[in-house]
Amino acid sequence: MTGADLCRTNEGVWPLPGDLRKAVHQRGEPGSFLEDRGDRRHCGVDIYAPQGSQVVSITDGLVFDVGVFTEPGEVPYWKKTFYVVVQGDGGLFVKYAELGVVDVRAGESIRSGERLGRVGSVLDPEKIDDLAPGYIRRLQEEGKVSMLHLELYRSLPEPSDLYRGGNWFGTGEPGGLIDPTRLLAAISKR
Repeated sequence: MTGADLCRTNEGVWPLPGDLRKAVHQRGEPGSFLEDRGDRRHCGVDIYAPQGSQVVSITDGLVFDVGVFTEPGEVPYWKKTFYVVVQGDGGLFVKYAELGVVDVRAGESIRSGERLGRVGSVLDPEKIDDLAPGYIRRLQEEGKVSMLHLELYRSLPEPSDLYRGGNWFGTGEPGGLIDPTRLLAAISKR
């Protein structure tokens, strides 16, 4: 099943129910899929939202995994955030990341529209300095320090030092990665 196949099912609710804009970043825009960040590529799509915004599953499925996504011990300007991976009934994996609160556990069944958690604040503005990458300084200047980071996979990649905080530090991209832009655009029209 592809992201397009998921669009054709009865599933697909916008992951942030309180977000009436339903803005989807297009290739090349900040927060877009495979955005070139100089030394890395962005593996998902960022949907900017206030901290504490409710995050719901876009698909029926199984909570496959829950864990820590970012933490300040890894990158000083990061805050601790979490991720939830849902394996949809059609087999695709959706990773919801940069959550401040997680309301589910691995192994639980989930329905489309059910709450997974709440958006967290991923960036610590007090720790962003001139050494931080330009895109991080721009996010701080624009007040975009909290967001939902969403990734879509056919199969989850093997753990690697090349993948960190939703970014790919190698050539190419992680195996199994799918561009979620088209899926989110279709969902946004519902």
